[in-house]
Amino acid sequence: MKPDVSNYMVIIERYLKKYLIENLQEFPAVAILGPRQCGKSTLAKMVLQGMKDVVYLDLEKPSDRLKISDPEIFFETNRNKLICLDEIQRLPEIFQVIRSEIDINRKAGRFLILGSASKDLVRQSSESLAGRIIYLNLTPFLFQEIYPEQSFQKYWLRGGFPSSFLATSDKASFTWRNSFIQTFLERDIPQLGFSIPAETIRRLWQMLAHQHGQLLNLSSLGNSLGLSHTTIRNYIDLLSETFMVRVLQPYNKNIKKRLVKTPRIYLRDHGILHSLLQLGSFDQLLGHPVFGSSWEGLVIENLIAVSPGWEYFFYRTSAGAEIDLVLKFGNKILAIECKATKSPQPTRGFWNALDDIQPSETWIVAPVEEGFPLKRNIWVLPPEQTIKKLEEMNSSFF
Repeated sequence: MKPDVSNYMVIIERYLKKYLIENLQEFPAVAILGPRQCGKSTLAKMVLQGMKDVVYLDLEKPSDRLKISDPEIFFETNRNKLICLDEIQRLPEIFQVIRSEIDINRKAGRFLILGSASKDLVRQSSESLAGRIIYLNLTPFLFQEIYPEQSFQKYWLRGGFPSSFLATSDKASFTWRNSFIQTFLERDIPQLGFSIPAETIRRLWQMLAHQHGQLLNLSSLGNSLGLSHTTIRNYIDLLSETFMVRVLQPYNKNIKKRLVKTPRIYLRDHGILHSLLQLGSFDQLLGHPVFGSSWEGLVIENLIAVSPGWEYFFYRTSAGAEIDLVLKFGNKILAIECKATKSPQPTRGFWNALDDIQPSETWIVAPVEEGFPLKRNIWVLPPEQTIKKLEEMNSSFF
């Protein structure tokens, strides 16, 4: 059975619709970027439904691509309409024509662009539309978009992709995620112009799932797959630019310590992580070695998503001092540790790391019911309180 789309639309509308409308009123072009199936088209159609003089083209459809075979004539004919181009990565060469059209009539709300690849992968947009476009990143569901109406345990197991999270059962969710992985490998990557064997990327993706939250070892991965570390790096860059993995860089700002300089690797959606590891139930997740790092990745993704303008890193020294996530905005530094237990016990490395970086505040994010202080400026917090504190900080900055 299909997921409950009405619930999905309510969640999307509550948190995202107003930001898209505000930006369409300010900029000639607005781009929504995010992984496939995260809700870009649904969000766009919800907004466009209430507007007049709108043209929507899905560039996955041959009939719609045919309509724009001569983009100059198409844009001239529809100059007084908002033009929405979905799956723009299928037609990246069109950005130069969009630029010329905006320069002819530089009013707000000319183009709404949807894409399943990062702006760095669709390079023509950043080169051709500089100063004319604003980018919005759309993630799968975040914690605050499902809390408290929905089960957090369900969110943790299934991840944030709407069709996975809203599936009628854990089995249906697991089936959907496996289908998503197969389609991504066999259709999406080739459509981006990459001729990479699907099985090679699948094996690499599964190996990264087993290394979720660990330091990235390109040589080890290359040896296992019979590929050079340069090729592995290129494949990981591709997975990163299609929003499947996150390469978290180490913090190295003005600290006189021997710091680890190797990045960490995370799968961005915890539901996809669990599918690649063949974990179909929460009980299976509870008994798997990835349990703690799954929580860590979930927390990190949610906090980065609600921290616009912040720099983000992890901290680790060769002596073992370590913090899972360091957020920095100007002179303000937050140290965030992730513990998948209701009774978190920080390690000696955690305390040593706090001495090194001297954060403004420290939060230990754990699945607890209510927050409580551990020491001065050090709090144990559930995810919802952590997100609320971050959002309050953001509102004071902007």
